[in-house]
Formats: sequence, structure tokens, C-alpha cells
Amino acid sequence: MNLEEKNYIENQVTNRSKQMSVAYILWFFLGGLGGHRFYLGKTGSAVGLLILTLTTAWFTFGIPTIIWLIIDACLIPGMIEENKEKVRRHATEEVSMMNHN
Repeated sequence: MNLEEKNYIENQVTNRSKQMSVAYILWFFLGGLGGHRFYLGKTGSAVGLLILTLTTAWFTFGIPTIIWLIIDACLIPGMIEENKEKVRRHATEEVSMMNHN
């Protein structure tokens, strides 16, 4: 892989990866509704968080949701890295396919 191809891959990672600042803003403002998880492509757990919030917020004072959000605050950096690796793999596959044509 030459330097131009490596630069292409890293540009794709920079341009197409999810942004940590956006994830934390969504976590802060829409966390109980799973906004940050929807953004990061974690649709199943986002729906689970949304259902948890809507079904338990009234009689548990939102404590289960608060616990989930505190844990998510620590997990967001890992989710961002996972997304970057996915974008990097996809871009590498693109470069590989271009070289074979």
C-alpha cells in the first residue's frame, strides 16, 4: 500500500467516522431516549434504553436510566473507536478493490 492510498484511508476515517463531541452532546441532551446510541449505530440497545426510560421513569425516578447513562459515558470512547475501525476496514477494502480493477 503506497502513501497516497494510506492518506485516502485516513481521510475517509476522518471524514466518515462518528464524532465524539456529537456523541456526548446527544448523550447529555437525549441520553434517556437513546439518542447517542442511535447516532453510534447501536440501534438495538438504543431502543432498549428508550423503552426502559419510558416504562420505568415514573415509578423509579429514572434511576435505571441514570445508571445506564453513567455507564454509557464511559463506553462512548470505545464505541467511537469501534466505528473508526469499521470505517478504516471499509476504506481499506475500497482501496483493495480499486487496485484489483
